[in-house]
Amino acid sequence: MGSLLDVRSLRQQIYEYLQKEIQAGRLVPGSFIKLNEISEHLGVSKTPLRDAIIQMECEGFVSILPRRGVLLKQLTLEEIKDILEILGALESAALRSVFDKITPRRIKKMEKRNAELRRCIQEKTFEEFDPQYYSLNIAFHDVFLELSNNAAMKQLMATMKQRLYDFPRLAYMKEWEWANCDEHDRFIDYIRKGEKDAAALFWQETHWGFEAQKPYIIEFYAQGKQHIQNPLNSLN
Repeated sequence: MGSLLDVRSLRQQIYEYLQKEIQAGRLVPGSFIKLNEISEHLGVSKTPLRDAIIQMECEGFVSILPRRGVLLKQLTLEEIKDILEILGALESAALRSVFDKITPRRIKKMEKRNAELRRCIQEKTFEEFDPQYYSLNIAFHDVFLELSNNAAMKQLMATMKQRLYDFPRLAYMKEWEWANCDEHDRFIDYIRKGEKDAAALFWQETHWGFEAQKPYIIEFYAQGKQHIQNPLNSLN
């Protein structure tokens, strides 16, 4: 069959294709990726497919098992804890570095994004993963993160968020998301008052803090515990 891909980097296109398959739930954590079927479906050789798989292994999405194949990794609750810790440290560091660049206009933009999140919560049943809410939440964070010139840090954070939210993609919990918006309001208030240290500490220890979010995390990931290794045990 003819190739379904365009003239961009084949490795990057295949990588994006695999990520979309994960997001859509067609590739399930704990299962093996059928490389021959993907190669035939996309009309590509094994080389760019292998390169995309190597990238995904480096980012923690898959494990390459000799003589067995490529396994889509299951997210463990210990990994969730680690990812939150890293994201909290990175975003708070980014906040400190750009704090003086956050103008009143930026603050208004954060308020607008948070209001959009609240409207989304009111309107949605959240019976399944909602990409609109996910995008709005990412956009709120990006209001200040985009001020950073550290491209490597931003790419790392984007990858880790994808790892966190894609394994598995679960229906949101309204109670948790209301609390999330309340945290956004408190965060904005610190920024408006010029309290850089308080804002950074709150963002790291509360918004991204595992202990602060632990009750929600346990309940949320219990939805998909069939896709998670060692569910709940390490958190009690």
